[in-house]
Amino acid sequence: MLVRLANETDLAGFRREARALLARRVPPDEVHWSAGPYHDDLFAGAPSPEGEPPPDGGVAVPPAFLELCHTVVLHSEPQRFALLYRLLWRLAHEPALRHDPLDADMLQARDMAKAVQRDIHKMHAFVRFRQVQDGEDALDPLHVAWFEPDHYIVEANAPWFRRRFANMRWAILTPQRCVEWDRRELHFRAGALRSDAPPPDAGEQLWLTYYQHIFNPARLKLKMMQKEMPRKYWRNLPEAQLIAPLAAQAQERSGVMIEQPPTTPLRRIPRFPDRPPAIGHPDALAELNARTQRCRDCPIGAGATQAVCGEGPLKPALMFVGEQPGDQEDLRGRPFVGPAGQLFDRALAQAGVARESVYVTNAVRHFKFEPRGKRRIHKTPSQEEALACRRWLDDEIAIVQPRALVALGATAARSLLGRAVAVLSERGEWFDRADGVRVLVTVHPSSVLRMDEAQQPRAFDAFVGDLRKLR
Repeated sequence: MLVRLANETDLAGFRREARALLARRVPPDEVHWSAGPYHDDLFAGAPSPEGEPPPDGGVAVPPAFLELCHTVVLHSEPQRFALLYRLLWRLAHEPALRHDPLDADMLQARDMAKAVQRDIHKMHAFVRFRQVQDGEDALDPLHVAWFEPDHYIVEANAPWFRRRFANMRWAILTPQRCVEWDRRELHFRAGALRSDAPPPDAGEQLWLTYYQHIFNPARLKLKMMQKEMPRKYWRNLPEAQLIAPLAAQAQERSGVMIEQPPTTPLRRIPRFPDRPPAIGHPDALAELNARTQRCRDCPIGAGATQAVCGEGPLKPALMFVGEQPGDQEDLRGRPFVGPAGQLFDRALAQAGVARESVYVTNAVRHFKFEPRGKRRIHKTPSQEEALACRRWLDDEIAIVQPRALVALGATAARSLLGRAVAVLSERGEWFDRADGVRVLVTVHPSSVLRMDEAQQPRAFDAFVGDLRKLR
């Protein structure tokens, strides 16, 4: 029985035909699989089974097998569809197969999947674009690359290149399939010839000069290099022409490097941060917030959406300082707007303090978290990270000029008082800073939310009691 699929990677067609064959109980050795348009060959006249197939083959396969099929169909082995249908047939008739890690068919399929994944990785690493002028606009050239994959990976790999080079017009030519990105959508067409690849451009010579200067002969390991960059890719890599002469000179260049006299390292000059404008300047706070957005003194800023600065009136009676912004604060760019902020607002209202009359901010300006699935879970900042933000907090206090400060939690208390604070034993007490501003220590509202529901009412009342002392 001949089964013809639409193309070489027609997984949907394979699944449809395989279910129908399985429902008719057609064994694997009676099926011949092929892909692409019909040709005059020995099997061209083989009729397809007549009648409508049953709606379902009646077999449930493990999710891992479906993932395996997605990868194996990209392999160039002509018998890959026959192998997958044989495995499907056996999963239906041999339930123990899914628990056999050493089955020959399953091992072959996994080896094919590994080969496809390796080919995908090599395409990521060894595609080299060359600039082509395809229109009148010299500022918007087309970048074209030639690559020769071992398997049918172009369509599966195209989304990665779309994300990686989203703002560039590019095309990748291969013998099997070509893809082009016009900054709006991907376009696929039939394969190309090696002669269609563009000639070297000016940027390629710059790349060769750069590669030659960063080549370190002391770290040369030819066998390891050829393992990671097999020779079959060399003819499409511009830098490959430099490998042989650079490798031949490696020993001589290493000796020259060793014989060089020692150098004295340059003295590092510490960088002092720019100070904000004068306190009375009307744009002092806005300028401070703009500089905070550019801060990278600690690694938190690299993962956060933005720096979350304080908000509220200048010269308020009270300035509340929390630990750090949370998930909602990081996304919206405002302090105390998440669940803890809503509890904070209720506590202020019960204590008789208007939210719009106080200034709220945080000791740390970026959201520190650890990903857990699709959620971002709060992670307490370290002392070094809080210390990196200390200058932003001190400058903010100097500009806002509050009459009193409220430390919400241990991190805020340490940043304001310059020492470790035992919040549970020192809450509700006033302390003096070096600049003369008084500080009231209390718990952070998020600590109330983390308690058991039975304990939350009493903890909330205690928090409100601390805030009532501010009046």
